[in-house]
Amino acid sequence: MREAVPRRGRLPRSARRAQLLDAALEVFVAQGYHAAAMDDIAERAGVSKPVLYQHFPGKLELYLALLDISCEAVVADVRTALASTDDNKERVVATMQAFYTYVANDKAAFRLVFESDLTSEPAVRERVERVTAANAAAIATVIRDDTGLPEAQSELLAVSLVGMAQVSARYLTGSDHPVEPAEAVALVSTLAWRGISGYPRHDATDGGVD
Repeated sequence: MREAVPRRGRLPRSARRAQLLDAALEVFVAQGYHAAAMDDIAERAGVSKPVLYQHFPGKLELYLALLDISCEAVVADVRTALASTDDNKERVVATMQAFYTYVANDKAAFRLVFESDLTSEPAVRERVERVTAANAAAIATVIRDDTGLPEAQSELLAVSLVGMAQVSARYLTGSDHPVEPAEAVALVSTLAWRGISGYPRHDATDGGVD
C-alpha cells in the first residue's frame, strides 16, 4: 500500500467524504475488512481519526458505503451495455465488456463485491446478492422480451450469463494468464452467444419465432 498522504486542510464535507472513501477503498482492498483498521484509513487519508468518525461512525458503516458505490457502479455499467444496442449479439459482447472493464479497474473495487471477506455480515451479503439479482433481472427482461420465454426460464438463463461473466473476469485478473482482456471478452462472448442464440428471437407481430 502507498505511504500515508500528508495531513490536509479543511475541505467541503462532500469532498472530505470522497477523500475518505478513496483512502478506505485502498486499505480494504489491500488488507481485507478484518485486518483493516480505522487508524490505517485515517492515516492513509491524511486526517485525524476523529475527522474520520465525523463522517462514518464505524468501520462497518464505512465499508457498506463503499460497497453501495461499487454495487451501483457494476449494475449501472451492465444496464448501459444492455441499452447500447438492439442487436443481441452485440449486447452480449457489450455486457461481457462491462464486467471485464469493471473487474480490471485499477482500484480493484470489484474485490469488495465479489471477494469480500465479510459475507457473514447480513448487510454485506444482501448487497452482494443484490448485484447478481439486479444484473440478472436486467438481462432476463431482454431475454423474455426477445424470446417469449416465461419469466422463470428467462431468469435462470440470465443468472447463468451473469455467473459466466463474473467468474471468467475474476479468473483473468487473479491469474498470470497470457490471454489479453480484449481476446478474453471475444472468447467468452462467443461462448455465451452460441448458447443464448439457441433461443430464437420472438416475433411479436405473429406470435411465432424466427
